[in-house]
Parts: sequence; structure tokens; C-alpha cells
Amino acid sequence: MRILVIGGGGREHAIVWALKKSEKVKDIYCAPGNAGIAQLAECVPIAVNQFGELVQFAKDSAIDLVFVGPDDPLAEGIVDAFEAAQIPVYGPNKAAAEIEGSKIFMKNLLHKYNIPTAKYATFTDYETAANYLGKQSIPVVIKADGLAAGKGVTVAYSMEEAQQALREAMVDKVFGDSGNQIVIEEFLEGQEMSILAFVDGETVRPMVAAQDHKPVFDNDKGPNTGGMGTYSPLPHIDPALIEDAVTNIIKPTAKAMVSEGRPFRGVLFAGLMITKDGVKTIEFNARLGDPETQVVFPRLKTDLLDIVLASLNGCLDQIDIAWSDEAAVCVIAASEGYPASYPKGRAITGLAEAEAQGALVFHAGTAEKDGQVVTSGGRVLGIVGLGRDIAEARARAYEAVSVIHFDGMHTRSDIAMKALR
Repeated sequence: MRILVIGGGGREHAIVWALKKSEKVKDIYCAPGNAGIAQLAECVPIAVNQFGELVQFAKDSAIDLVFVGPDDPLAEGIVDAFEAAQIPVYGPNKAAAEIEGSKIFMKNLLHKYNIPTAKYATFTDYETAANYLGKQSIPVVIKADGLAAGKGVTVAYSMEEAQQALREAMVDKVFGDSGNQIVIEEFLEGQEMSILAFVDGETVRPMVAAQDHKPVFDNDKGPNTGGMGTYSPLPHIDPALIEDAVTNIIKPTAKAMVSEGRPFRGVLFAGLMITKDGVKTIEFNARLGDPETQVVFPRLKTDLLDIVLASLNGCLDQIDIAWSDEAAVCVIAASEGYPASYPKGRAITGLAEAEAQGALVFHAGTAEKDGQVVTSGGRVLGIVGLGRDIAEARARAYEAVSVIHFDGMHTRSDIAMKALR
């Protein structure tokens, strides 16, 4: 088969890497790709939002399957564009992708179908929102309704911080139109957990659980990012809680989407909090998580392409999906200044040495310049160590991190420590 992967981050590198292992794959293209993906696939210089050009490329190149990675094109209807051209495509259509594209839609869906989530209120007017906010207890969570590259959520630990976040979203428009509507949500305390699932209508096939680290600095300090590292499995979390999340959150949500006339097909990502009152939903994403994919896919033993084709053929419930007992830990190497503004074009060294140690190095924000791999994004690399358990995988990840360098490189030093305490 000839496959086109849409996207150019660490998640897409992991998708390409997993698909490349299939004997059924002949050629892989990636639009736009990055310097790491270019080692596995032919990169095509077409942006993810240029639907017409992507569809035309797929036609001209006799593409058999399109796999969409990022959230923005899904929310904008890229799947609908490929379906209209009768090109097989894996991912939710625009109506189903609204579960991520609008936090208000997602919260209202969960409320309507009694699916566990935090208490919340939604607003379109700044003054009304500010008045409500002033009556809430701290900490409190402020969320821009629309997509904001993983940065539209503020967990405020003071009223001043909460008011600033609200003002930035609704008045200063730091997230553009995504902040026209906002959600003010109660703060949930507990352990975070991410569960991704292959979903086709009411059929839900969960992947192994992972745990992400959102804040940019150690000990969960600093502003939220798209993710500074992740690990799988979660030995410190009772498997019954994971099963509870699948049974009482993910499966009912898939069923609710069918009831709403928006059947979901693709990967549904549940961001969850294990509270003293049980597991509750923080968010849903309409695609694979980044960097969760970088630790989940290395543990996948079943051919990823077989799973995708089973879903497209309506028989996802009939395929056996096997997972490795191996542990995986991913440490993100980020640019100086991230998640705010950051420099680009800084030379990266040590990639071959890290891979020679056995690490998987997934490129997130890289490019090639004059034969040298350079930085081109906020999150630059996802460095993954594998091992018999979290301790061994973590040690291998950080050993690989130690040989990689670019000016201003920043990593957290405590990824996966929660699993060892």
C-alpha cells in the first residue's frame, strides 16, 4: 500500500515509524514531515491546512490510505475533503472532531449523558465571566473553547492569575477566536492518566494507558505545554481504575457520539483525573496524543495498519490487538523559551549516538539545513527509552538525553518519577 501521513511532529514520526514496520506498506509519504520523518518517508512540502493540494497529491500519487495526525485539520474537516474525493482516510470527520475542537461541546455532551467530569460554566461575555470567576474557589481552571496548540488551558493558583488568564483569552485574544467562548471549571485534584482508544462507532478498543507531564518545569511548575514527557505503563495505578475509565467514560462517550449523529471513527484520546470521587474526564482529543503516542506505539505488537484497515472496514471488534509488557519513557527536549517564543535553527548533535544506545528518537520540531539537523519548533525531540520496567526505561531515556545537545535545550529531570515513588 501507498500511505500518506498528514502532519510534521513527534506524533507523526511515531505513526510513520509504526506503519513502516508493516509488510503491507510499500511507500510512505508525509506532509509536511520533518528531518526525522525524512529518514523513513518521502516528505511532501504541503501544509496540513491545504486540503485541495493534499487531495490532489493523493490522487496523483495513487495513495491507498491517508492517516491524519494533528488536531487543527481534523477540526477543519480534512477527513470530509478526502472522503468527498473517495480516498480512504483514517480519522474522525468534522462533526465528530468537534469533541476536541470545542470544549463547550465536549462538556455539554458529557453533562447530557451523565459522564463523569468537573463542574463547569461557559461564557461568551467577559464581564459576566469575570463576575462568576470572582465567586469561585482557588485553584480554578480557565479554558479557551477552541483549539490553541495545547496552550489554551490555565490552572490558576491565585485569583490574580485566574483573572489574567480570563482577560488574555477573552479581551487580549491571545488564542484568537478560540477564546471567544471560555469554560470556567472546578479544579480536580489527583493523578492524571491518558487513555487512547481505537474507536469505530460504539466499538472501543483501548490502548495501554500513559501519563503525561504538562507543566514546563520539574515538580509540575510553570505554564502548561503540549507535553514535556510521558511514560507507559502506569504501575502505581490500580488496573481497576483504568477499566473503570474505559467502561464509564470512553465507551459511553463513543455511544453518545453515535446518539448525537456524530459517530466517531479514529483515535479518541481521554485525558482523565483520578480523584477521591473516582475517575473524571478532563478533556477529549480527536486524535493520537503527543507525546503519548511515542510511548504507546513502541508497545504495540499488532500491525498498526491491520488495526486501521479493520476500522475502515467496520470490523474493529474482530481484530486481536496485542501489547508488549515492556515499559517506555519519553523525555521531551524543548527549545529555550518554550512554551512562549523560542529561537529556531540551532544545530542538534548526538542523535546517532542516542540511537546507537538503543533509544528511539522521535523528531517533533526539526528541519534540515545545509546537511545538518536543526531546531524548528518549541518541542524539538521526543527521546524514548525502553526497558523491563519504568526504572530501566527511564534510565535509558535519560542516558540518551545526555548525549544530545543544542543551544538552549531544556528537559524536565523528573519524567516518570511518580511511577517510582
